[in-house]
Amino acid sequence: MTTLDDAPDVTVTTTASSRRAWVARRVTDGLDPKNVIIAVSLLTGLAQDHPLTGLAWGVEAIVFAAVIPVAYIKYGIKSGKWSDRHVGNRQRRLLLIPVIMASVSIGIGTMLWLDAPRQMLALVVAMLATLAVLLPITAFWKISVHTSVAAGSLAILACAYGPMVWLAVPLVGVVAWSRVFLSAHTLAQTVAGGCVGAIVAGCAFSVLSS
Repeated sequence: MTTLDDAPDVTVTTTASSRRAWVARRVTDGLDPKNVIIAVSLLTGLAQDHPLTGLAWGVEAIVFAAVIPVAYIKYGIKSGKWSDRHVGNRQRRLLLIPVIMASVSIGIGTMLWLDAPRQMLALVVAMLATLAVLLPITAFWKISVHTSVAAGSLAILACAYGPMVWLAVPLVGVVAWSRVFLSAHTLAQTVAGGCVGAIVAGCAFSVLSS
């Protein structure tokens, strides 16, 4: 028999759940693809022989891989194409990803025209390669872009700075947790996203930057 004292405290349970939801939302928003792309672009720029010039190229990468895509996402929200900044609907992502790929491709063309450093060009090509793999998968399965970008960025930074960067892998796990907790993805979708990002972005950057 369950006594009154043994009954679960609904208020405490609800409060704990609300706190976890708040943390999950902060992680999802704070480590979203745009913010991670900004970070990896600037850090890769700082790893160049001439850091200030590298930072300038990092800003160029950010414009085409983050600023323009975010502007298009905001336009899509205002026009009713999708309802949120993370574009949770899988079918809508099929409309968004090609636009981002086009923007990144223009960025690559600009870098080639202006003779960008090899590593900075490799960075943006790695982004495009990852999107090229994510697009066909998204056609039938909602693979996680959050974990793909996070893991791919770590792979790129590990190439640029050394294997110690992999100590930050738990951050990818935290991102995956947030996406699963918010019911945005299944665990399999977040794991698959991380694997695709790490393998595709890491290999593309390693090959093209050497």
